[in-house]
Amino acid sequence: MASVSEAETPSPNIFIPEEWSDAADTITYDSVTSPPPVVLICGAKNSGKTIFSRHLLNNLLQRYKKVAYLDTDVGQTEFTPPGCLSLVVVDKITPDLTIPCLKTPARCFFFGDLSSKRDPTAYLTYIFALYDYYQKEYCMFNKSECPDNTELPLVINTPGWVKGIGYDILVDMLKYIAPTHVVKICISAESKNLPAGAFWLDEGDEAAVTLIEVNSARQDSLKRSVLVQKDARLLRDLRIMAYFRQCFPSDLNITTIKELAHALCVHSPYEVSISNIKIKHLHCQVPSTEIFYSLNATIVGLAVSSEGSENFPSCVGLGIVRSIDTLKRLVYIITPVPQNTLEKVDVLLQGFIQIPTSLLQVQGCISPYMSANVLPTN
Repeated sequence: MASVSEAETPSPNIFIPEEWSDAADTITYDSVTSPPPVVLICGAKNSGKTIFSRHLLNNLLQRYKKVAYLDTDVGQTEFTPPGCLSLVVVDKITPDLTIPCLKTPARCFFFGDLSSKRDPTAYLTYIFALYDYYQKEYCMFNKSECPDNTELPLVINTPGWVKGIGYDILVDMLKYIAPTHVVKICISAESKNLPAGAFWLDEGDEAAVTLIEVNSARQDSLKRSVLVQKDARLLRDLRIMAYFRQCFPSDLNITTIKELAHALCVHSPYEVSISNIKIKHLHCQVPSTEIFYSLNATIVGLAVSSEGSENFPSCVGLGIVRSIDTLKRLVYIITPVPQNTLEKVDVLLQGFIQIPTSLLQVQGCISPYMSANVLPTN
């Protein structure tokens, strides 16, 4: 039986080439110490961007107490469930680079899809808002008033969609953020790589940026840099299951998908009054008569509009809509989000993030509720 923790060990061995270590050292120990580096990692899909990002995070944490991480890859997220764009502050070195771990973001938006192609404009708007938040909270300190505050370096991991609209999105991201360092990971198949040089700059433009080009760590028998093959869908599903595993104490014996499904089946959901929330469908329109029915047995983003704006509410986590009672106008939600945080939620965001098939195959996983935890009225 498959294990719920499989998402945490996608690869038994991680090899860090010397040029990767040199690149990380160049960024970490740059002679310029203020402001700290803002590093964007880009390259083709499965070229090793995430592993390099983890290695760089560890390297930076040897010099800085904390490092900010901007995750722009909604399909293969690092610290959150899939479908989210987030800014996370990391303060501990990860001993094993094969192990991604869930962390509570400093700021998070629920994009609700696994690729930016459905709504590139909204995708970029979220990323720009996260970067602006980083600038405001971790860069614009008044040293005289807050001498203990220090600026944080920033690592930005990007998706592997580097052709067509994906390329245009990456260029817009680079121009807006204007990183101090850009790490471009290349493979031997030139057609899959990004253009040479500072491709995002217009002719005649100058920018104070250090461009570092490295080869993918994975090589074939001819020592050519190649892409890493992985089952992206399986990793996403396991990531979602690891997230909802947090509904239960860590010492509870839940080690398989079947055990998790049965545990979710009998877990008491939260009872949320429809009158206290707004429902927003992302990337699609739903007839008003079907709005509540469309939520049933789906994953939704739990958001707080007061912490952002009505158009871009801040996401505090995900929930499974266990059932809908239209007569009592109640929604029953399973989520690991603490009750004191859940009480602030006033928006449910529905996108295209689905409950993993392996959970649904267990009879009764999404069944009528047994009992519910009632949230206080806002």
